[in-house]
This record gives sequence, structure tokens and C-alpha cells, in this order.
Amino acid sequence: MKRTWMLLPGLLLAATAHAATLRWPDIRDGSLYLAPQRSAPLQLSWVPAWQADANQEQVYLLDATGKLDTQRIIAPHEGRGQLSWPLTAGTGTYQVAIPGYSFRRYRLEYDDTTGAQFAPAKVHFSLELDRATTLYFRVKAGETAVLAGKYHDGVRNLTLERVDDGKRLRLALLEHRAYWQFDQVNLPASAQDQTWRLNFEGTGKVAFWLDGSANLFALRPQDLAPLVHRDGQVSLRSSAKVLGPTPRLGNNLPYVMPPPSSHAVIDALQLQAAGYYTFADVLARKPRYELPFRQLYQERFGIHHDITLMAATGRKSDLMRSRANDGALDDWLATSVALGGKGLHYIAFADEPNLNYADYATYRTFFAAMAQRVRAYPGAHEAGVRIAMPASSRLVNGPLRGDAAQRVGLDWARRLLKEFEPQIDAMAWHEWMVRDLLATRTYRDSVRRAAELVGLDANGRPRKALLLDQTNLSSGSTLSLYEQNTHYAGVWWASVVINASQDGLLDMLNWFHIADEPEWPKGMVKVLGNNRFELKPVGLAQQFIAQHWLDQVLHLDNDAFEVDALAMARGAQRSLLGVNKGERLQHVSFATPASRCPQAAATLTLFGPDNQPRAAALDCQHGQVRFELPGQTLFALRWSAS
Repeated sequence: MKRTWMLLPGLLLAATAHAATLRWPDIRDGSLYLAPQRSAPLQLSWVPAWQADANQEQVYLLDATGKLDTQRIIAPHEGRGQLSWPLTAGTGTYQVAIPGYSFRRYRLEYDDTTGAQFAPAKVHFSLELDRATTLYFRVKAGETAVLAGKYHDGVRNLTLERVDDGKRLRLALLEHRAYWQFDQVNLPASAQDQTWRLNFEGTGKVAFWLDGSANLFALRPQDLAPLVHRDGQVSLRSSAKVLGPTPRLGNNLPYVMPPPSSHAVIDALQLQAAGYYTFADVLARKPRYELPFRQLYQERFGIHHDITLMAATGRKSDLMRSRANDGALDDWLATSVALGGKGLHYIAFADEPNLNYADYATYRTFFAAMAQRVRAYPGAHEAGVRIAMPASSRLVNGPLRGDAAQRVGLDWARRLLKEFEPQIDAMAWHEWMVRDLLATRTYRDSVRRAAELVGLDANGRPRKALLLDQTNLSSGSTLSLYEQNTHYAGVWWASVVINASQDGLLDMLNWFHIADEPEWPKGMVKVLGNNRFELKPVGLAQQFIAQHWLDQVLHLDNDAFEVDALAMARGAQRSLLGVNKGERLQHVSFATPASRCPQAAATLTLFGPDNQPRAAALDCQHGQVRFELPGQTLFALRWSAS
């Protein structure tokens, strides 16, 4: 059972009067692992860092087997707050997860007999220091370890001292052109385990981490110990109840004709949807420029559902009413009509207006004029043209700018719907900065909030199509290649797909974007040069997902926190797609709707860190399918209901 415990100031004093406590430095992104030696409360408080009044956040407490013990949803108006969670001795190691990007500074105090180790994020800043701070870490015998760090306008230097012999090293944190660039120092290998003292020179935000050794840091050397990940237990139960269709999975495609050598990797992704830009200044110079590549995507790759964002070269997004922009929209509409009426083609009149326009009123004026022009264009509706709004930067939370509380995507969408509801066919938004694997469940919440805003019809379907037409771990170029170029991105994408699809409410879900660009290496496809391309790990994960993607979402009960799963159907075909986001081995039990095992042989396929699918063993008795699921692994269970 989940528990949330509020802590009054008087109770805080009473609870801590009899025991000494330790305070961990302010956390912005990472997990603190706590091994209590006696039962005592963990005290957690928070203060604003930036934009707290525009952002809902969540913190999680997991038990030693990865079950969710407690969670706390923090509302935007809760800039400051505190709580207490009881920790029980003898039950193993707890995990307190502070998902980044966080807009608050989280302070944790705990009994001084509790061992505490911190696992920071890599590249992104994880702590915000208000005083000189010392931490410790351990490198095992024979390990070739690297300490890395990044400057985030705070701490500038890290100094290290090997406790055993006093050997000193220094790491200066420099300013780099690209966000994903950082500094590092190689640590000398040793035939014995070695403990290092890490000192931070200066205050403010800091990113630091270890490669080649356990990425764990402690306030005291005696707290350093290997993390033991106990096996987890997962119980899944599916019914025959259909909740709705699965969304079309897609990607944002380039504003050029893709070279023939790229066709194979695009085919491999099995895209069902696409996101495009239309650049008004380009169309002013080159009428019908978009028709050839839009035809190719539709006819060659079978993509019949797409959304286009109006902008200008360089993705300039705050367009105003002008003869040139009117003409560009007319050109886009003419191309859409020429495509022959296959599928649906959504148009949004700006890219993230809540981030890029001076204010709501300015965007509202532009939206009104463009919507009227679309509705009046001959043959547009018959060709599948539909109007989407507002294509906001984030939905429940505000965009990444100083006045975000006045720019929350949900609020702007509500205002547009109130005035223009008959002209609006879809609600679109972009989701960024949900980088932590445990926090991807917030995607389900955002889809539900969008459905709540537009309302449901008599069949339980959203009255407007819901399009999550751009998403990625990070916005812009604020990314970590530890995430983007590794299996982590594939695990993240699988989790996002599953959570966003869980209720059968979403129509479209697009990754942004398809291929790496020099300043934005966040694609599913790596560009090798000489017109050669290959799938990155997230692209291989998308290929695996697409191979097991069916048409309808079935109701599924899931008692796990570290494992996400989605039950699907297409006729007699059945698929259970899931992902283990944690490090631990999970023992999965899946109850089929029937009380018997599938008559046709069920197959289980795993997709792990080696990015290769492999068949795996399963057991089925009395309708219960059981299998073992390794950490950081996708899985697909397939069977026939006939």
C-alpha cells in the first residue's frame, strides 16, 4: 500500500530530538540509497530553484525489491514543503528517487546510523551546493575508473585525494560549446580497493559522476558498499476489455527528399505517423517545394497520418500575419490537396507558441486568421486537412522560460478551445525533460489531462484527437550522450510509448527527431557520412516495438513500479509489450483472460542492452504465464486467443 506522511514542524522536532541526523546536499537529479540500521523517519523538504510555480513534480520512495513504497506529487503552488517517510531497519536498501529535470532543491535528513549513497545523473547537474562539500567514493581493485564533471555555472573545480596514500588530482570544469561536452580525469588503477575523497571548490550547481566503477558517492567512507538489487516480483493481469486504439507511432522527418540510401533505416522503424515543419520563407521562394518528399513519405513509406508545424528557416516559430505567410499556408494546403485525400494531415500554426510568442493574445490573433483561411480553402477538409492546436511546449508544466506560470500549455489550450472549439480538430503538445526512467509514468497523466480538457464523446473517445507530436528526453541540445546514444534511450522510449498508450486515448506519438544533426544529435538514426545511415539503440528499440505493435489496447492490471507493460490485440492476435526499467531481475507472472494457457504456442522475446532480440523460455500453468525478466530489458509476449 502506498503511504504519504505529512510532517508538521512540531513533529519534526519531536522525531529528531532523540537522535543525531545527517543532511545530504540539495539534490536536483539522482537517487539516494538508504540502508537504515534502526527504524527512524527520513525527513524530506524542498525549496524553489527555478519556475517551481509552473511545474508539478514527484518524488518516489522504493523498497528493497523495487516496489513503490510511497510517492509524493508536488503541485505547482507547493514551492516549499516537507514530509516524513518512515524507514524500517532490516528490510534492505531504500531508494529515494528525485527525477530530473527538477525545479526544486530537495533536502534529505536521516538518522546518522543510516548508510547513504548517492547515484548522480551523468552530464546533467545533480546537486546544488550552498557550502564547501566533501564526498567519498570507492574504486575496486583492478578497475580503470574515470571521474567526470561538467560546469553548470556553479562549481568550477573538483579536487581528489586518495585516502590510502594522499595522492592528489585536480579536475577543472571548463565552459564548452556543446552541452554534452564535459571534463574528466583518469584515476590510477590499483591492486587493492581504494577510497577517494572528493572536494568541491565553490558553490552552486554541479555535475559529477564515475565511469568504469560504481557511480556511488557518500558523505562518509564507511557508508560505501556495493548495492544489492534484490529480485522483484511482478503480477500482471489482462482482461478482454478494449480501452481504445493504440496510437500511431512516428517520428519527425526532414524537410528534404531523403536519399535512397536512407530508405532501409526508415523502413526498419515501421513508422505509422510523421511530424513535419513547413517553412514559410522557403515556400515563398520555391512554390510546391514540399510536394515531392511528402508524396514519397506517403506512397513509399505508407505514412498517411501526419502533423505539420508552421515556422520559418531555422525553426523560427513566432510567425505573424503577412501576405507571405498567407501564401505559404495556401501552398501547404495545395500540396495537401494534391496528395489525394489519403489519411489525415494536421496543421498547427506555430511551433510551441507558449514558449515562442510574446503573449497569448498575439498568438490567438495569428491562430484565428490562419484557422479561417484553412476552413475556407477549397477541398482542404475533403483532402484530410485538420487543425491542431496549440502544439505547446509541455502540457501540464510550463515551458522553460522565466514567466512559465503564465504559459502552461494546458491553460493556453483551454483558452483556445473556449473561443475556437468548432474549428479545432486536435490538441497537440510536446513533452520534454522527463529524463528519469521512473518518472515516465507522467506521460500517462499528461494524456489523461489532455483527454479531460477536450472531453469524451458517447463512446468514451476524446472529442478532439490527441497528438503528442514531439518528445525526447531533453529539449533542444541540452542532452547527454550517455542517454541518447545508449540502450538507455531505448528503455526510455519503450516506457514512454507504453505509458502514453495505456488508456487508449492517444492518436499519435512522435519521437523528435529521426536523424542526428550536428547541433542536435538526438535522432533514432546515426548519420555515418557518405550518405550512410544506421539505427542507434533507440532506433533498434523502436524496430522491436513496431514488430509487436497491435491495434487495440486491452485493460491490464500491473502491480509493479519498475516494469511497464501494455496489452494489445488485433483480431485473434495478442501481444504483451513491456520493459524492465530497473537493474534487478524481475520474476513476472501474467494472468491471461482465460483460465487456461493459450492453445497456440506463446512466444517470449527479450531485447536487452546488447540491442539484439532473443527468444526466452516461459512457463504456463492454469492460465498463468511466468518468466524471468533481466534488468534494463524490453520484452514481447505473443500468442493467439483463438
